[in-house]
Formats: sequence, structure tokens, C-alpha cells
Amino acid sequence: MSTVSMNVNGREVSADVEDRTLLVEFIRENLKLTGTHVGCDTSQCGACVVHVDGKAIKSCTMLAVQANGSSVTTIEGLATNGELHPVQQAFHENHGLQCGFCTPGMIMSAVDMIERHDAKLDEATIRAELEGNICRCTGYHNIVKSIQAASDKIASA
Repeated sequence: MSTVSMNVNGREVSADVEDRTLLVEFIRENLKLTGTHVGCDTSQCGACVVHVDGKAIKSCTMLAVQANGSSVTTIEGLATNGELHPVQQAFHENHGLQCGFCTPGMIMSAVDMIERHDAKLDEATIRAELEGNICRCTGYHNIVKSIQAASDKIASA
């Protein structure tokens, strides 16, 4: 057992966990933040993407003890003062979801993508960057459209 402490969505948290506890398990089971999904258990689908110290990671590939002392942002931490993050808003406005299972990971990946590319994205870049995220329902068209709309909005802000 180890004690882990981290800042999650702006809140300091601490808990005793088994050393083999995955970050996604810690987030879902210890913190009860269930927006981060477990989709494949093999790091292929991207449903579990969160930000650790500002970078998108698949939380099923990181141990909770590895995130000790870090700042973690989950899908629940994107909205501010009841207002959706521009990427969340764009997914809503452009129908970038269907069943919604992959949506939190897609949105977290999109936020990271937009930040890394200074909100200068084209369709080819978005599609290439989404390679690690799987959606089984949509065909990606509206997801790409949503990310492009959010990128354009952020770039013009």
C-alpha cells in the first residue's frame, strides 16, 4: 500500500491505494469521478484519457502512484463556473457524440491537441491525432467537425 496525493480538478485529494492501482481506477473508484471511462483494458481505445500535469495520457496505462504529486484534470474538471469548455460546447453544437461512451476521452484528447497546435488545426491533423481514440458509433465526421469548430473558436478568441 502507498499513500497518493494529487490535485484533481483543482481539489487536493489523498488516499491509500495498492501499488498496482491504475490511475483510471483511482479516479473512478476512489474519487467517484465516473466520466473517465474504461473501454478496452489494453490502452487502445482512448476512453480513459485525462490530463496529467497538462498532458493527455491514457489513465489505464499509468499507476496512481506515478501520478503522486501531479495535477490531474478529468472531463468533470473542464467546465468552469457552470459553463462548458469550448470543446465540450462544440461537441454539443456539432453532434460530436452518439452513444457518448468515447466522448470524454475524445474531448480530453481534443483539448490537448488544440493546446499543442496553438488552435491551428486542419482536418488531416485532427484525424491523425485521433488515431489513439476509437469510436464505434459515429464514423468520426461530427467528432472531427466538433474539434475543428472548437479549434477555430479558440483561435479567434
